[in-house]
Formats: sequence, C-alpha cells, structure tokens
Amino acid sequence: MTEQKLKEFLDKKVDEYNRPSFIAADPVLFPHLFTKKQDQEIAGFFAATFAWGNRTTIINKSRELLSLMEMQPHSFCLHAGPAELKKLLSFKHRTFNPTDLLYFIDFFRHHYHRYDSLEAAFTMHGKTVEEMLTGFYHYFFSLEDAHRVPVNMLPRLNAVPPANDSICFSAGWSGMMTAGSISASGVQSVLRNLSAPSICMWDG
Repeated sequence: MTEQKLKEFLDKKVDEYNRPSFIAADPVLFPHLFTKKQDQEIAGFFAATFAWGNRTTIINKSRELLSLMEMQPHSFCLHAGPAELKKLLSFKHRTFNPTDLLYFIDFFRHHYHRYDSLEAAFTMHGKTVEEMLTGFYHYFFSLEDAHRVPVNMLPRLNAVPPANDSICFSAGWSGMMTAGSISASGVQSVLRNLSAPSICMWDG
C-alpha cells in the first residue's frame, strides 16, 4: 500500500468512527454517560478492560457492572460496604471474575483516597509514555493482595514494561496479566480490606 493509499484509508476510517452517532454502539459510550470526572475515569477503565471480543457483550457487561454500582462508580468504589460488595460476587465477564473485580475496586479506593484523578496514576511515574505505563503497571499491582488475588484483565497500553519482558501490552485494550487460581481466602481478604474502617493500607 502506498503512502497516499494509506492516508486515504485512514482518513476514511476517521470519517467513519469520529462522529457522535458511533458512540451509542461502542464501549466508548460509557464515559459519556457521566459528567463527574472520576465516574468517567472508572467507567472508561472498566469498559476498556472488558473490550475484547463481541462488542454487544462488552456493552452489556459494562452496563451490568455500572448498574450494580448504582451508576455511581466513584462513590461506590469509595464507600461500598460488605452488603454492596457481595452483590458483585455474581459478576463475570469472560476471564474477568469477582476476585478481579474486587481487586480493581480496592485499587480505585486506595488511589482516590490519595489523588483526585486517575491521571495521577500515570503521570506521577515519569514524563515519557514508557515511564508512565511501566509505573502504572507496578502501581496497580502494588496492593497487599496483588500477589494472591489474580487479576486476569488490564488495559493493554501500547508498551512493554522494560523490567519484565514477559509482560506485553499491545495496541488497544484486552485481557492478559497474571494467571493463577482463585481461592475463597483471596476473596475474603479483599472483602476485609474493602470493608475496613480505614481503607488506606499504606502511606506514600
């Protein structure tokens, strides 16, 4: 394909997708449902995490999860108690399971108690894209339960963390990351952390 042909192809795709009418049939619709920045960030993060496979299924499962969060994902992640969290134990999307979901919420609760925006989870680790993505990867898996609660899904972010060549982020978003079995003790441990009076598990 010549450079001119490639430009024509890409320009056509921009015209096809970069329009409001495309939003309703794509997972990108979920951040658009909210006006609060933190709700947009969390809804977008989950939708992107689920975004591999059938688009209709991705949209349905994203909507299901946000409904379980009463369409207030930021408030839910910060304040949900044991009763609310137990409602999530039936949620599953492909390889993304309740243990993964509880860990994600634990991470969001930890992060938003310290920072106003999810953007800080990237920018605090450096100035280059590689530094920020590598830093985010390690930050995301830095919580106490990360070593025993397998997180099967995480955004693929166009980078390879240089400290671990076996972990590869590709273009777009898909499932990957840590393999392992799920234990009841892992779920209970995350539930204990999430329902603790003081959820901030470590300083700094």
